[in-house]
Amino acid sequence: MTGNKLLFLESTFTEEKGGVVTFGDNQHGRVRGIGKVKINKNSVIDNVLYVKELKHNLLSISQMCDNDYHVKFDRNKCYIMLNDVPMLVANRKGNLYICSMNELKNNSIPCLISTQDEKELWHRRLGHLSFKLMHKLVKDKLVHGLPNSLSRCDHSHCISCNKGKQTKSSFKSKNVVSTKRPLELLHIDLFGPTRTARLSGKHYGLVVVDDYSRYAWVLFLSHKSQALESFVVLVKQIENLQGYAVKCVRSDHGGEFESERFYQFCDDKGILHNFSAPRTPQQNEVVERKNRTLQEMARTMLCESILPKSLWAEAVSTACYVQNRVLIHPQLAKTPYELWRGRKPNISYFHPFGIPCTILNTKDYLDKFDP
Repeated sequence: MTGNKLLFLESTFTEEKGGVVTFGDNQHGRVRGIGKVKINKNSVIDNVLYVKELKHNLLSISQMCDNDYHVKFDRNKCYIMLNDVPMLVANRKGNLYICSMNELKNNSIPCLISTQDEKELWHRRLGHLSFKLMHKLVKDKLVHGLPNSLSRCDHSHCISCNKGKQTKSSFKSKNVVSTKRPLELLHIDLFGPTRTARLSGKHYGLVVVDDYSRYAWVLFLSHKSQALESFVVLVKQIENLQGYAVKCVRSDHGGEFESERFYQFCDDKGILHNFSAPRTPQQNEVVERKNRTLQEMARTMLCESILPKSLWAEAVSTACYVQNRVLIHPQLAKTPYELWRGRKPNISYFHPFGIPCTILNTKDYLDKFDP
């Protein structure tokens, strides 16, 4: 039995759910597969069980004998032979016969490598510190008390580290454009409520992103229930502008997108409504990333201009306007504005957000010397 899946010959390994193995401390491990482990160029060990929780590799003498190996013990060593030729030699340490790592490396035998108890002990003493950092502490002599043998420690298989430090695998970015024209797919998401209301009493922002062009719109709402009404108005406007109909909408499982009214709107318009998996915002990454970039840019502009937080919506609206004209589509190498409107944007009239200005008063009746 082994807990190292890399020891198996890949072509022989079969994943299967087997029985339960009980260890000396009454802990349990489940058999997760079976295969063959290579000893040398001519010999392999058959029917090796893969028990993920194992920290040591265990060799069954009875199974070796069943496979026509001869096993000989004396006071100091154990010899495993095939046709009177020694295949493995294990030295006695205490009451155990262990194949030492150095001997296996010298004989080019890639299996049955013993684990280093000292290494694992210090790994636990240091709060499951990474083995790479342990190696650096000893190598550079940054602390006192660590044994020098840890300077040669390799990465070890620690079940507790796998459970306590595991993270979700990152989602790979696509290198192709899934859509061929604007309005083929819209990504939608809602952010808020914000602690500070807009001057007009808005607390939410509905972000809509076109998948093909990555052109974005932000609609500000007082309540979540207004999401459908605002989205319907936007869809009518952009469909009239482009001459295309919206084909598909993708959102998370927010209540504002799973209402009967939203379903009815999609059915009436013939729009396919897709949902990302629960608790998986990575699947709705286009609009989630847009939310983050909009908020970061708006927060930065508010900090630089020293304006009150009640102008957050104006900052977000400005950020959306700017990003539509300066961001670059990663695959098509064009700005969202050019992909949406068919021409390159002109940004020569841009001014810093929050810049002081004076407005000419043309409404009131002014005397010659009034400002």
